[in-house]
Amino acid sequence: MTREEMREIEPHVGGVAALHVPQEGIVDYARVCATLVAKLAAGGVKVITGARVNRMLPRSDGWTIETTAGEFAADFLINCAGLHCDRVAERAGERREVRIVPFRGEYYKIRANRQNLVRHLIYPVPDPRFPFLGVHFTRLIHGGIEAGPNAVLAFAREGYKKTDFRAADLWDALTYGGFWRFMRRYPSMCWYELRRSFSRELFCRSLQRLVPEIQPGDLDTGGAGVSHPMATSFRISVSSPGPMRCTC
Repeated sequence: MTREEMREIEPHVGGVAALHVPQEGIVDYARVCATLVAKLAAGGVKVITGARVNRMLPRSDGWTIETTAGEFAADFLINCAGLHCDRVAERAGERREVRIVPFRGEYYKIRANRQNLVRHLIYPVPDPRFPFLGVHFTRLIHGGIEAGPNAVLAFAREGYKKTDFRAADLWDALTYGGFWRFMRRYPSMCWYELRRSFSRELFCRSLQRLVPEIQPGDLDTGGAGVSHPMATSFRISVSSPGPMRCTC
């Protein structure tokens, strides 16, 4: 879309051109997961949560998984442990060649009286040099508009606040060579992200590339998420002989 065409849809948007995705949408993932659990349970599947995995022992016909909720047998494993997937894989006997390095993404929310600046979801063209998407505007499932995130090193794998700290997680990141290679390759970007974490004005300047009219006073502090962009190449190989029983 040309600048004139995109401003018919988003009157306050900046930029020179855009891709329009009319199928855009937002999802309440908590409800999605609850619905999936209900459907699985209706099919006779038992879903266990809040169980820490202590050991995973390979057998000739599959695996034995020892957890705080008991012992389970499986033909194969699906490792979807998010911020801890490298450690879970290591407990399954895999070499931890790539590690999780947690980055916190911090958000602002647009004040109610300025939410007319954004009608839909507005995303930038990502820079392929970096594993980060860049700041964007997202309408929330329960109302409101979120703006962000930046990307700064978190001092804990579940470090959703600046004050969150876990020595083992930070040590794990700082002793990983991949982290330092990234820092050496992109020092200016890392410094900029850190400064933006402590400056509403600098953060707003990034948002103004998408919506030029937005001002620092239009922003309220929002939440944060933690991602692991430096571990996207991690893999775990498994085999699954016979009928499948799966433990996630």
